[in-house]
Amino acid sequence: MIEKTYRLTQTDEKLIEKVLLDENLHYLHMVLGKGDALPVHDTNGNVYMTVVRGRLSIALGDEEPREYEAGTLLKIPGRTRMAARNAGESALELIVVKAPAPNN
Repeated sequence: MIEKTYRLTQTDEKLIEKVLLDENLHYLHMVLGKGDALPVHDTNGNVYMTVVRGRLSIALGDEEPREYEAGTLLKIPGRTRMAARNAGESALELIVVKAPAPNN
């Protein structure tokens, strides 16, 4: 078998799953329940965030929060202050890709 496969956890509960971390990229799967949020932090690399389901509220840098629905891909530059939370009534599911892979 040439390929390597990975399974994503199917849940509505809060989850931060580091699916693949290698020298090329970091691939994370996240689920945030109603009212859940990620800690405010500065990105450690270029971030590509896909909203798979639910509604994302995110404030970047000094900007006011914006909301994004399922089917949206956000490209966020490295070293950007980020405050992300679930803005909906149901679970928020995200795929987060960091590329190139951060050194830290």
